Amino acid sequence: MATITFDTLKFVKTLKEAGISEPQAEAFSTAVQESHEAADLATKGDLREYESAIRGDLERLDIGLRHEIRELETGLRHEISDLRKDMDTKLEKTESALRQEITGTAAAIRQEMANTRFELLKWLIGLAVAQAGLLIGVLKFLP
Repeated sequence: MATITFDTLKFVKTLKEAGISEPQAEAFSTAVQESHEAADLATKGDLREYESAIRGDLERLDIGLRHEIRELETGLRHEISDLRKDMDTKLEKTESALRQEITGTAAAIRQEMANTRFELLKWLIGLAVAQAGLLIGVLKFLP
């Protein structure tokens, strides 16, 4: 901190002119000077210097934070891109597995329908043969 200038001679002279004795005026002057030295007061220049230093620190902090934010943003963009690729791959695998399962299920249903048609055809042929036999038997008994 800067020291405050104090004109002790002028102070003593002012006190003497006001009617205070010289030893008392010098004692007052010494007391005031010592109190100024002990006070360690900040001057406007000191405040401007600290303000400038703080502004510089804040500017460096701002630049640093902006840089970190850009790095984080870039990192997040890469992570999101990787996640998208991973999700697309998993989705494609799931879609492929579902298509295979559907194809297999459809084939099984077709096979089951073919087997059912074959069984139905066997029954129909059996019924037709039985009806033909019944008709022949009935026709033999009729005159």
